Amino acid sequence: MYETMVKSRQFEEKTAAVYLEGKQPLFNMANGPIPGEMHLSNGQEPVAVGVCAHLRPEDAVTATHRPHHIAIAKGVNFQAMTDEIFGKKSGLSGGRGGHMHLFDAAVNFVCSGIIAEGMGPAVGVALARQMRDEEGIAVAFIGEGAANQGAFHEAMNLAAVWKLPFVCVIEDNSWGISVAKRDATSVPRNDVRAAGYGIPGEYVEGNDPLKIYEAAGRAIARARAGEGPSLLEVETYRLAGHFMGDAEEYRTAEEKKSLEANDPIPKMRARLIEEAIITAEAADDIGIRMMAEVQEAFGRAASARYPAPEEALEKVFV
Repeated sequence: MYETMVKSRQFEEKTAAVYLEGKQPLFNMANGPIPGEMHLSNGQEPVAVGVCAHLRPEDAVTATHRPHHIAIAKGVNFQAMTDEIFGKKSGLSGGRGGHMHLFDAAVNFVCSGIIAEGMGPAVGVALARQMRDEEGIAVAFIGEGAANQGAFHEAMNLAAVWKLPFVCVIEDNSWGISVAKRDATSVPRNDVRAAGYGIPGEYVEGNDPLKIYEAAGRAIARARAGEGPSLLEVETYRLAGHFMGDAEEYRTAEEKKSLEANDPIPKMRARLIEEAIITAEAADDIGIRMMAEVQEAFGRAASARYPAPEEALEKVFV
């Protein structure tokens, strides 16, 4: 889990550096080798590893517009994902989807830039698994703001009515873009909404990967046993802005400093060393190996070829 967290963070930091090429000093998201919006998941790595450590290839995952940590933890093809972000032909979707629309059928992973859009498809997969008596469950990751969307309530209700093998994981990073959770949500915690569907709900505090692992284990075991869906809300922290270029005027300097002081990766490293699970040298080696993987993926993606312009008209509905 620690290795995956480090790999995700290294990937995000490299993405940020490459994304900003050509966009400074005057920020223009159309410029540079990676145009468009970019949403980084720095700080939210514990949610991805804590949940996905329990998952198998046949388990389906839908994720959000901030998907990299979840994709990496689910085992999405790392090189093809990097190529996709660069818009290259060798990407997961031939360069058509970009970073918010990653799709890897080999590990049953998909994400979308539309808020709460993954709820319906995940519940649909869970229903298909149940009707076909197939192995596998479905997990939908959403943000706390998405829990206020109609799609969330409709999907949760159907999952509960049909006792589907489904888990909804809410990444509560306190901010829906620039709107605080306390100003947009009528309940202090979304796990209490589970009672409205007659299913278990659990809140995990502290952005702790091991606590998340334990809570996710309970929910996933319940889904596999045919006992129906569960709702988890996990307290986590978005260390960067909502998107690259976000001025973050809605957050105070004190809040930012507090988040940085609670960065989950240094905390987990210290914990592993203190408990004699790994040595400091082994932790350093993990960082070096993960950086090498990231550097190789970005190097290949940068040199990969773009699709031909006429390919933009392929694989679309007309």
